[in-house]
Parts: sequence; C-alpha cells; structure tokens
Amino acid sequence: MTDECLFCRIAEGRTDTKLMFEDDTLVVFKDIHPHAPVHLLVVPKKHIRSVNDLGQEDGPIVAHLISVARDMARQQGIDRSGYKLLFNVESGGGQVIFHLHLHLLGGFG
Repeated sequence: MTDECLFCRIAEGRTDTKLMFEDDTLVVFKDIHPHAPVHLLVVPKKHIRSVNDLGQEDGPIVAHLISVARDMARQQGIDRSGYKLLFNVESGGGQVIFHLHLHLLGGFG
C-alpha cells in the first residue's frame, strides 16, 4: 500500500471514513459524490491500480468484491429492485482514483 493512495489510507484506517463493512480482503464505504440513492465503493485492501493491472492471482479478490457487493445490495434493500456494479478503468473510462474499486449503485425505484 502506498502513502499517496487515498483508498490505501482508508483501507488502513488512517482516515475518518466510516466503513460499512470490513474483512481481511476489502472495505466498503459510501461514495462521497454519490450518483445514486445508494452508492457504495467496494475496495480491496491490496493496492491494485486498475482492472488493467489485475494478475491471475487476483481472481479471488475480484470474486470477493462482487460477492460482498451483492451482500451489501441485500443489506441496503436494493437487491430485488435492482442495482449496478461498475468498474471504471483508466481516465478515459472515468477512473479518478487509481486503486481498483467496484461501485455499487442502486435505489432508483
């Protein structure tokens, strides 16, 4: 993990960010600029710059990100109405913070 990376600092507990979930692999917290009534970020503790930097060894991390996002959707009460899971990849794909993270968006209806 790096000192310059905001999501590394959050995952290490070095900010006042309120975590909604944490385990040995990842953390979940609310996006500070939400684009939906429910907008959570699911962030691995391991610093992986983007989807383009995933290695074969990271497959279990990605699977866990998706699994926890599904569980968080259920916890937030949006699992039946529907939700989106989104990875932004690189600047042209909308990635702003260069630490892999999965957006969970829902609560529209």
